[in-house]
Amino acid sequence: MLKNTEETEIDLPKIGPLPVRLRPSARASRLKLRIDPAFDGVEIVVPTGISRKVALSMLDQHSDWVAAHIQRLPDRVQFVPGAWIPFLGEDHAIRAVPDAKRGVWAEAGVIWVSGLPEHTNRRVTDFLKKQAKLEIAPRAQEYADQIGKKINRISLKDTRTRWGSCSSNGNLAFSWRLVLAPEDVLDYVVAHEVAHLQELNHSARFWAVVDDLYGPSKKQQHWLKRNGSALHRYGAGS
Repeated sequence: MLKNTEETEIDLPKIGPLPVRLRPSARASRLKLRIDPAFDGVEIVVPTGISRKVALSMLDQHSDWVAAHIQRLPDRVQFVPGAWIPFLGEDHAIRAVPDAKRGVWAEAGVIWVSGLPEHTNRRVTDFLKKQAKLEIAPRAQEYADQIGKKINRISLKDTRTRWGSCSSNGNLAFSWRLVLAPEDVLDYVVAHEVAHLQELNHSARFWAVVDDLYGPSKKQQHWLKRNGSALHRYGAGS
Protein backbone atom coordinates (compact mmCIF):
# COMPACT_ATOMS: atom_id res chain seq x y z
CA MET A 1 0.00 0.00 0.00
CA LEU A 2 1.10 3.54 -0.71
CA LYS A 3 2.30 5.36 2.41
CA ASN A 4 4.22 8.34 1.04
CA THR A 5 3.95 10.58 -2.01
CA GLU A 6 5.90 9.13 -4.93
CA GLU A 7 6.96 10.66 -8.23
CA THR A 8 7.75 8.50 -11.23
CA GLU A 9 7.60 8.49 -15.02
CA ILE A 10 5.35 6.28 -17.14
CA ASP A 11 5.39 5.69 -20.90
CA LEU A 12 1.90 6.11 -22.32
CA PRO A 13 0.74 5.69 -25.94
CA LYS A 14 0.18 9.03 -27.74
CA ILE A 15 2.17 10.83 -25.03
CA GLY A 16 5.47 9.09 -24.36
CA PRO A 17 7.24 9.65 -21.02
CA LEU A 18 4.78 11.22 -18.57
CA PRO A 19 5.63 12.54 -15.07
CA VAL A 20 3.28 10.97 -12.52
CA ARG A 21 2.78 11.78 -8.87
CA LEU A 22 1.03 9.30 -6.56
CA ARG A 23 -0.35 11.10 -3.51
CA PRO A 24 -1.88 9.01 -0.69
CA SER A 25 -4.92 10.53 1.01
CA ALA A 26 -6.76 9.20 4.04
CA ARG A 27 -9.71 11.48 3.20
CA ALA A 28 -10.18 10.30 -0.39
CA SER A 29 -12.87 7.69 -0.96
CA ARG A 30 -11.86 6.81 -4.53
CA LEU A 31 -8.99 7.19 -6.96
CA LYS A 32 -8.82 10.65 -8.51
CA LEU A 33 -6.89 11.64 -11.60
CA ARG A 34 -5.90 15.24 -12.28
CA ILE A 35 -3.58 17.08 -14.63
CA ASP A 36 -0.98 19.11 -12.74
CA PRO A 37 0.31 22.01 -14.84
CA ALA A 38 2.95 22.72 -12.21
CA PHE A 39 5.08 19.85 -13.52
CA ASP A 40 3.44 19.00 -16.86
CA GLY A 41 2.22 15.70 -15.55
CA VAL A 42 -0.53 13.78 -13.80
CA GLU A 43 -1.36 13.43 -10.12
CA ILE A 44 -3.26 10.41 -8.85
CA VAL A 45 -4.89 10.77 -5.44
CA VAL A 46 -4.78 7.34 -3.82
CA PRO A 47 -7.19 6.38 -1.00
CA THR A 48 -6.03 4.27 1.93
CA GLY A 49 -5.92 0.59 1.02
CA ILE A 50 -5.31 1.04 -2.71
CA SER A 51 -2.05 -0.34 -4.06
CA ARG A 52 0.45 1.44 -6.27
CA LYS A 53 -0.24 -1.04 -9.07
CA VAL A 54 -3.98 -0.41 -9.01
CA ALA A 55 -3.45 3.35 -8.92
CA LEU A 56 -1.15 3.29 -11.96
CA SER A 57 -3.58 1.09 -13.89
CA MET A 58 -5.92 4.09 -13.89
CA LEU A 59 -3.61 5.75 -16.41
CA ASP A 60 -4.13 2.94 -18.91
CA GLN A 61 -7.90 3.12 -18.45
CA HIS A 62 -7.96 6.86 -19.08
CA SER A 63 -5.01 7.26 -21.46
CA ASP A 64 -7.06 9.05 -24.15
CA TRP A 65 -8.35 11.58 -21.61
CA VAL A 66 -4.85 12.15 -20.23
CA ALA A 67 -3.36 12.59 -23.71
CA ALA A 68 -6.02 15.12 -24.72
CA HIS A 69 -5.58 17.23 -21.59
CA ILE A 70 -1.77 17.10 -21.55
CA GLN A 71 -1.71 18.34 -25.15
CA ARG A 72 -3.94 21.28 -24.19
CA LEU A 73 -1.58 22.56 -21.52
CA PRO A 74 -0.25 26.00 -22.39
CA ASP A 75 3.49 26.50 -22.60
CA ARG A 76 5.31 27.31 -19.38
CA VAL A 77 6.16 31.00 -19.02
CA GLN A 78 9.47 31.82 -17.36
CA PHE A 79 10.07 35.17 -15.72
CA VAL A 80 12.39 36.49 -18.41
CA PRO A 81 12.59 39.81 -20.27
CA GLY A 82 9.87 39.97 -22.90
CA ALA A 83 7.51 37.56 -21.14
CA TRP A 84 3.94 38.51 -20.27
CA ILE A 85 2.56 37.48 -16.88
CA PRO A 86 -0.54 38.31 -14.84
CA PHE A 87 -0.12 40.56 -11.80
CA LEU A 88 -3.28 41.04 -9.73
CA GLY A 89 -5.15 39.72 -12.75
CA GLU A 90 -3.77 42.25 -15.23
CA ASP A 91 -1.26 41.30 -17.93
CA HIS A 92 2.19 42.80 -17.40
CA ALA A 93 5.27 42.68 -19.61
CA ILE A 94 8.64 41.96 -18.02
CA ARG A 95 11.28 44.46 -19.08
CA ALA A 96 14.96 44.50 -18.12
CA VAL A 97 16.61 47.81 -17.18
CA PRO A 98 20.14 46.72 -16.19
CA ASP A 99 21.34 50.17 -15.15
CA ALA A 100 18.35 51.09 -12.99
CA LYS A 101 18.78 51.31 -9.22
CA ARG A 102 15.19 50.65 -8.08
CA GLY A 103 15.28 46.87 -7.96
CA VAL A 104 11.96 45.54 -9.29
CA TRP A 105 8.76 47.55 -9.62
CA ALA A 106 5.44 47.45 -11.47
CA GLU A 107 4.23 50.48 -13.36
CA ALA A 108 1.73 51.02 -16.19
CA GLY A 109 1.45 47.36 -17.20
CA VAL A 110 5.19 46.68 -16.99
CA ILE A 111 7.30 44.89 -14.39
CA TRP A 112 10.67 46.61 -14.56
CA VAL A 113 13.70 44.60 -13.42
CA SER A 114 17.10 46.11 -12.76
CA GLY A 115 20.34 44.16 -12.69
CA LEU A 116 21.68 41.46 -14.99
CA PRO A 117 19.05 39.81 -17.23
CA GLU A 118 20.12 36.32 -16.14
CA HIS A 119 18.86 37.12 -12.63
CA THR A 120 15.43 38.23 -13.83
CA ASN A 121 13.60 34.98 -13.00
CA ARG A 122 14.73 35.01 -9.37
CA ARG A 123 14.21 38.73 -8.92
CA VAL A 124 10.69 38.68 -10.33
CA THR A 125 9.82 35.68 -8.15
CA ASP A 126 11.09 37.51 -5.06
CA PHE A 127 9.16 40.63 -6.08
CA LEU A 128 5.91 38.71 -6.52
CA LYS A 129 6.29 36.99 -3.15
CA LYS A 130 6.89 40.33 -1.48
CA GLN A 131 3.86 41.85 -3.19
CA ALA A 132 1.74 38.86 -2.23
CA LYS A 133 2.59 39.40 1.44
CA LEU A 134 1.83 43.12 1.13
CA GLU A 135 -1.57 42.35 -0.41
CA ILE A 136 -2.52 39.46 1.87
CA ALA A 137 -1.36 40.48 5.36
CA PRO A 138 -3.42 43.71 5.74
CA ARG A 139 -6.53 42.03 4.37
CA ALA A 140 -6.13 39.09 6.73
CA GLN A 141 -5.68 41.38 9.73
CA GLU A 142 -8.73 43.44 8.81
CA TYR A 143 -10.91 40.36 8.42
CA ALA A 144 -9.59 38.86 11.67
CA ASP A 145 -10.42 42.08 13.51
CA GLN A 146 -13.97 41.91 12.18
CA ILE A 147 -14.58 38.55 13.85
CA GLY A 148 -12.47 39.25 16.93
CA LYS A 149 -9.84 36.61 16.20
CA LYS A 150 -6.06 36.73 16.45
CA ILE A 151 -3.68 35.62 13.72
CA ASN A 152 -0.58 33.92 15.07
CA ARG A 153 1.50 33.96 11.88
CA ILE A 154 1.13 34.41 8.12
CA SER A 155 3.41 32.53 5.75
CA LEU A 156 3.68 32.16 1.98
CA LYS A 157 4.21 28.87 0.19
CA ASP A 158 4.07 27.46 -3.33
CA THR A 159 1.46 24.79 -2.73
CA ARG A 160 0.00 22.89 -5.67
CA THR A 161 -3.31 21.71 -4.28
CA ARG A 162 -4.47 24.47 -1.90
CA TRP A 163 -4.52 28.25 -2.16
CA GLY A 164 -4.51 28.72 1.58
CA SER A 165 -4.71 26.95 4.90
CA CYS A 166 -5.46 27.69 8.55
CA SER A 167 -4.13 25.71 11.50
CA SER A 168 -5.77 25.24 14.88
CA ASN A 169 -3.19 27.54 16.50
CA GLY A 170 -4.01 30.46 14.24
CA ASN A 171 -1.31 30.11 11.60
CA LEU A 172 -2.39 31.13 8.10
CA ALA A 173 -0.56 30.05 4.96
CA PHE A 174 -1.20 31.22 1.42
CA SER A 175 0.14 30.47 -2.04
CA TRP A 176 2.19 33.42 -3.24
CA ARG A 177 0.71 32.77 -6.70
CA LEU A 178 -2.51 34.40 -5.53
CA VAL A 179 -0.85 37.70 -6.46
CA LEU A 180 -1.14 36.59 -10.09
CA ALA A 181 -4.92 36.22 -9.77
CA PRO A 182 -7.48 39.03 -9.95
CA GLU A 183 -7.60 41.10 -6.78
CA ASP A 184 -11.12 39.99 -5.88
CA VAL A 185 -10.05 36.34 -6.06
CA LEU A 186 -7.09 36.97 -3.74
CA ASP A 187 -9.40 38.86 -1.40
CA TYR A 188 -11.88 35.97 -1.31
CA VAL A 189 -9.19 33.40 -0.46
CA VAL A 190 -7.96 35.58 2.40
CA ALA A 191 -11.50 35.90 3.78
CA HIS A 192 -11.99 32.15 3.38
CA GLU A 193 -8.92 31.27 5.44
CA VAL A 194 -9.58 33.90 8.11
CA ALA A 195 -13.10 32.49 8.49
CA HIS A 196 -11.44 29.23 9.54
CA LEU A 197 -10.11 31.01 12.62
CA GLN A 198 -13.72 30.90 13.83
CA GLU A 199 -14.94 27.72 12.13
CA LEU A 200 -12.22 25.18 11.37
CA ASN A 201 -14.47 23.25 8.99
CA HIS A 202 -16.63 23.78 5.92
CA SER A 203 -19.99 23.71 7.65
CA ALA A 204 -22.91 26.03 6.99
CA ARG A 205 -21.67 28.14 9.92
CA PHE A 206 -18.30 28.52 8.21
CA TRP A 207 -19.83 29.69 4.93
CA ALA A 208 -21.98 32.14 6.87
CA VAL A 209 -18.78 33.69 8.26
CA VAL A 210 -17.31 33.89 4.74
CA ASP A 211 -20.47 35.60 3.52
CA ASP A 212 -20.32 38.09 6.40
CA LEU A 213 -16.67 38.90 5.70
CA TYR A 214 -16.60 38.88 1.92
CA GLY A 215 -20.10 38.58 0.54
CA PRO A 216 -21.16 36.32 -2.36
CA SER A 217 -18.13 34.37 -3.59
CA LYS A 218 -19.42 31.93 -6.23
CA LYS A 219 -17.80 33.97 -9.02
CA GLN A 220 -14.39 33.89 -7.32
CA GLN A 221 -14.67 30.18 -6.52
CA HIS A 222 -15.53 29.49 -10.15
CA TRP A 223 -12.56 31.55 -11.35
CA LEU A 224 -10.18 29.50 -9.21
CA LYS A 225 -11.67 26.21 -10.35
CA ARG A 226 -11.46 27.22 -14.00
CA ASN A 227 -8.19 29.20 -14.05
CA GLY A 228 -6.28 28.46 -10.87
CA SER A 229 -4.15 25.61 -12.21
CA ALA A 230 -2.84 27.86 -15.00
CA LEU A 231 -1.14 30.09 -12.41
CA HIS A 232 1.38 27.29 -11.87
CA ARG A 233 2.60 27.72 -15.45
CA TYR A 234 4.47 30.87 -14.50
CA GLY A 235 8.04 30.95 -13.26
CA ALA A 236 10.40 28.19 -12.31
CA GLY A 237 8.64 27.29 -9.06
CA SER A 238 10.16 27.60 -5.63
